[in-house]
Amino acid sequence: MNQSKALVLSTLAMTVSFMIWSVISPIAGQLQQLFNLTTLEKSILISTPVLLGSIMRIPMGIVTDRYGGRKVFTLTMLFLIVPVVAAGLADSYEWMLICALFIGMAGSTFAISLTFVSKWYPPHKQGFILGIAGLGNLGSAAANFLVPAIASNYGIRSVFFCLAVAIAIMALVFYRFTKDSPNRTEPKTLRQSLSVMKEKSTWHLSIFYFLTFGGFVAFSVYLPTLLIDLFQLSAIEAGVRTAGFVLAATLIRPAGGYLADRFGSKKVLTIVFIGVIAGAIILSIALGQFVIFSAICLMLSLLLGLGNGAVFKMVPEVSSGNTGAVTGFVGAAGGIGGFFPPIVLGMVKDTTGEYNIGFIMMAIFALACLIIQYSVARPKRLEVKNRIEEYTA
Repeated sequence: MNQSKALVLSTLAMTVSFMIWSVISPIAGQLQQLFNLTTLEKSILISTPVLLGSIMRIPMGIVTDRYGGRKVFTLTMLFLIVPVVAAGLADSYEWMLICALFIGMAGSTFAISLTFVSKWYPPHKQGFILGIAGLGNLGSAAANFLVPAIASNYGIRSVFFCLAVAIAIMALVFYRFTKDSPNRTEPKTLRQSLSVMKEKSTWHLSIFYFLTFGGFVAFSVYLPTLLIDLFQLSAIEAGVRTAGFVLAATLIRPAGGYLADRFGSKKVLTIVFIGVIAGAIILSIALGQFVIFSAICLMLSLLLGLGNGAVFKMVPEVSSGNTGAVTGFVGAAGGIGGFFPPIVLGMVKDTTGEYNIGFIMMAIFALACLIIQYSVARPKRLEVKNRIEEYTA
């Protein structure tokens, strides 16, 4: 019963938190008009919450390991009330940018949530369970679906005030009805927590998650801008389509964990990397074709969602006693992977007038991930082969 409560309420809390983390993107066009921003300034505003939310996943994962998810998650949600209310009162680009930075703390709840939930379940179930916990990403879909409508009917200020009330209620509910797992390990020192940086697997997973979750975040925050700029959709229409992207990527994430449990993460990630390479190349060639653009974005959403689940299946295997630290590092890499693409796309657009080069860069990075995966696997295969040859000689 406590397991189920922890999983359900942690997922709900992460959903509300991710609504806050994703609040800027759906109203970026209105904010651009309100503050008279350039494309690059708008891209920076969209990306700013991603930056802090990514970096803070490292310490928040470590802190959750040490003090427990119940307290850390609750305090983080209560903290978010301050920048969200302040954003509702912002009257300049600089003020909104500062608020957006601290709103980014909502993104760190990813590390808190997965570390909290992982303590309740054995390793052989964590691929699927952490996939379910990752459904908190649906908060991004909810933001893209609800925020434009609220802003259109009641104004931008109402968006932030409504979210402040929602996160306050969620914090109280979470603290009241959850407990920390009795299976918690002894608290690690900072040095012990940071020891995961010595593991090559930590860096490999971070690179893979930079692509899969970074791609997910980048699309979820910048897809409305692409749809409006390329196809002249309204903010509400762009928000609904972006919500569909986020929904598909999030709902299929548990399947990625399940398939990784059953067939191995490397097989799943191989399919993901090859699919992303193909999809990104097609987008770079046929960027102005709405039907092709929509179909490839849907394909990428499914591939990136599968990849997210497959990567996090491997996280507890790196260091079972330091799950929070590994989750923090890998999660931070994924978040940072979502920070740079919108800025790069904004720079590419301002410089060339087109977005094509940005998708070529995505294809190149996916190819690099594929190469890294096989270069890591090859020494083990060669070692086994050499041992067989020695035995038969």
